[in-house]
Amino acid sequence: MDIFLQGLMLGLAYVAPIGMQNMFVINSALTQRRTRAYMTAGIVVFFDVTLALACFLGVGAIMQNVPWAERAILLAGSIVVAFIGISLIRHAGDAPETKTVDVPLRKLAFSAFVVTWGNAQAIIDGTMLLGASRAAMGESDGWVFLFAVMCASTLWFFGITFFLQIFGSRFTPRVIRWINIICGVVIIVYAGRLLAHFLILVIG
Repeated sequence: MDIFLQGLMLGLAYVAPIGMQNMFVINSALTQRRTRAYMTAGIVVFFDVTLALACFLGVGAIMQNVPWAERAILLAGSIVVAFIGISLIRHAGDAPETKTVDVPLRKLAFSAFVVTWGNAQAIIDGTMLLGASRAAMGESDGWVFLFAVMCASTLWFFGITFFLQIFGSRFTPRVIRWINIICGVVIIVYAGRLLAHFLILVIG
């Protein structure tokens, strides 16, 4: 249960920052009918879960067999993830762009794929979070951790869709600002943990 809760909490911190995926789902929830909004959330969850699975299986396997790759990814990832966290805090007050997402289902799926697999932040965070977790945990614990991350993705995207369908008028720029600040702090702390892990591997 501890592994599951750890994966759930880190999974929420991974998907919560207001990035391309979230703005896509938020725009849909605020502007579209209920059926289309939940359909959008489901498609985004699907691509987010497939990305998590790819990071867990592919990068984790490479890091297990190539020791220097683990060190390189940890060092580069800690720097980039810290930069992402700092950027979130610095630009927390920026007004988010809104776009119409009332598009045919095929285009909707393609757009969801682009904002997920074309999101450098999601790929970097997923690589660090899931690839390193597989290398650090036993196989059974790693799968529990991955399942928890998938649950976090499902809970988050369907949760914000549900919330905004009911309370959309109260989702103000100030709320977005504080979400970004909190998530920025969480990401910076996580970057520090990655750097600490890198130093332990190097120094021994």
